[in-house]
Amino acid sequence: MTRIDDTPPAWDERTQLTHFLDYARDTARAKCEGLSAENARRALLPGSPLMTVSGLVNHLRWVEYYWFQVVFLGEEDQGPWTEEDPDREMRIAVDFPLTRLLDEYAEQSARYRELVAANGLDQRARRAVRDGLHVDLRWILHHLIEETARHNGHLDILREMLDGTTGS
Repeated sequence: MTRIDDTPPAWDERTQLTHFLDYARDTARAKCEGLSAENARRALLPGSPLMTVSGLVNHLRWVEYYWFQVVFLGEEDQGPWTEEDPDREMRIAVDFPLTRLLDEYAEQSARYRELVAANGLDQRARRAVRDGLHVDLRWILHHLIEETARHNGHLDILREMLDGTTGS
C-alpha cells in the first residue's frame, strides 16, 4: 500500500479524489491481512452484533454498489438489504470466506474506477437522494472516502481486539 499523505498538491481534483478512495480501500484490505477466518466472523461488541470484520468489508462493498449503481446510474436496487433487515449485508457476510468478500470488493472497485474515469465530476446522479437532490459524482466520491475511512477505524479497533494487530 502506497502512502499518500505526502502527495504533491499539484494533483487535479479527480486524481486527488480517486487516489484517496483507493487508499481508503487499500487500507481496509490491509486491516484484514493475516486474519483468521474465525476471527473475521467474530462479533466483539455486545451492542453491535453485526460489527464483524467480514460484515464491515461486505458493507463497504455494498455501499459502493448502492452509490455508484443505484444512485449514480439509476439502476434497480439489487442489494441484499430489505426493509425488515436494512443491515443484511453485514449479517450475511459471516456466511462467506473473508477472502471471497475481499476479492469481490477488489473486482468491484476496479469496475467503479472505470465508471469514475468515464464520467465528469459534475455529472449528476440519475436517482435523487433522501432530500430529493441529485448529487454529483464529486459528492459521491467524497461520501465514499468518508464512509470507507470511518469504517477503517472500526476495522482497526476490531483487529486489535481480535488478535492484537495494530498499524497500517
